[in-house]
Amino acid sequence: MVRALFASADFGKVPPSLTADRPERLLHADILHGAAPGDGKFSQERGHLVRMVDLPSRAFSMTVGGLAVGDATRKHRHNYETIIYVVAGTGASVIEDREVRWRAGDAFYVPTWAWHQHSNTSATEAALYVACENAPMLQNLGIALREEA
Repeated sequence: MVRALFASADFGKVPPSLTADRPERLLHADILHGAAPGDGKFSQERGHLVRMVDLPSRAFSMTVGGLAVGDATRKHRHNYETIIYVVAGTGASVIEDREVRWRAGDAFYVPTWAWHQHSNTSATEAALYVACENAPMLQNLGIALREEA
């Protein structure tokens, strides 16, 4: 996709109305088993299950993540907001200096640029969660950042 770049002198080119965006693809079926391009590499780099929802949103993203018994994500931070909904399992997230304990049915918030790490605390059950982030909006502005500890 080629993105139009506008500068200050283009202010007069702002249109008086919008044209509805009608993308061809509106469904990503079977997210856990129908991996999006790059899922395998991304999961391998992160060390845990990550399935990217491959839909044309330019403002927010959704991923499905999983942590096996005893697993944890690496400590990291990013300048986009995240809301996580826990589908299955129990665990804890350390967000800066606070521990947030969670279980299936809970949702929690990870603020921008806060160091955080998620871990599965169950001895018997994998954790599964859905993460929603405003990363694409920041990526489209050219200002998205992510850092690993």
